[in-house]
Amino acid sequence: MDPTNNPFAPGAGSPPPELAGRDDILEATRISYVKAKRGLPSRSFMLLGLRGVGKTVLLNEIGRRAQADGMAVSMVESPEYESLAELLYPLMGKVLRSLSATAKAKDLVERGLAGLRNFARSLKIKIDDVEISINSEPGIADSGNIEYDLPDMFELIGEAAKKADKAWVLLIDEVQYLSSKDLSALIVGLHKMAQKQLPVVFIGAGLPQTARLAAEAKSYAERLFVWNRIGPLNEAAVKEAVVKPLISRNTRINDDAVKEIYKKTEGYPFFIQAWAYSVWEQSEGPGITLEDVRQAQQVTLQSLDDGFFHVRLDRLTDMELTYARAMSDLGRGPYKAGEIAKQMGREVRALSQVRGSLIKKGLIYSPCHGTLDFTVPLFADYLQRTLQVV
Repeated sequence: MDPTNNPFAPGAGSPPPELAGRDDILEATRISYVKAKRGLPSRSFMLLGLRGVGKTVLLNEIGRRAQADGMAVSMVESPEYESLAELLYPLMGKVLRSLSATAKAKDLVERGLAGLRNFARSLKIKIDDVEISINSEPGIADSGNIEYDLPDMFELIGEAAKKADKAWVLLIDEVQYLSSKDLSALIVGLHKMAQKQLPVVFIGAGLPQTARLAAEAKSYAERLFVWNRIGPLNEAAVKEAVVKPLISRNTRINDDAVKEIYKKTEGYPFFIQAWAYSVWEQSEGPGITLEDVRQAQQVTLQSLDDGFFHVRLDRLTDMELTYARAMSDLGRGPYKAGEIAKQMGREVRALSQVRGSLIKKGLIYSPCHGTLDFTVPLFADYLQRTLQVV
């Protein structure tokens, strides 16, 4: 069929043509920021899930809807080696300047900008490799300790947002990459906002280990957030994700073809987009059949293997790759650490460093004590397909 008319979008963070199966979380976050704007108690959220389940897409959609609802919105992805202060500094400046458009909030915005200058100076934030050095007013976000200064900044922004009759919706992707100190500061700041009922709502997304990291940073984190496990779509949602975009292109698909896509992808949104994209490209039309889906398998798997899967291996050392291979040799997870060590002919304690490194790099996580699994769905299957060429 015509490739220029292909509705599917298999890219990292690319919005799918139909965001299916996520209505509950979209509505829950909307209720939260609307309540915050009205001065009512609200909750912040953490979206947890494996790679490819659509966390980034969901964050983007939440942000888009919040902006359409008139909220002040900031969104950023947490890189592995950048501090939270550096990450949030430009966002906080931007949101304060946007709030200054409301006349009655200008005084509070000026106070917030003064605090932001102190924040940058005391935490030695560098923008474009040039250290900022600005005269400060004492007593506002100037301790040099982010666990004190970030809550101060959240309060200043929250007060300005309240005066402007808005809520500030802060969205951070890849939360698991925040350092323990930075995650602690973020939690303290959000706890302060909840106590003061200021209109600041946080929605974060991260790999499953984010829950453990947050609890280790601050024990009350488990009560501070609404924890949403973002998993694969059920069959009905997969059908919606596939059929609706095809209808918009005046194309039909047989029910058994949809079932086959569900079976092959196991409901993971990224794989759904990749598979449906390849099916469209391979099919001669006018409709899509079960045979079309089956014939697209080789192309789809090759595309996933070359991109989505293989990129995870590029950062691994030889020992880390050996550990991952040993996991895949045991079949699908979760895996007991002792079984992996036995597969490698090593002691569990001797592998603690490589295990920790793989967790830090985001390839594996611990679902519960003593067990491990891949953060990438179907990754064990990929390793088994490609062992002889990796």
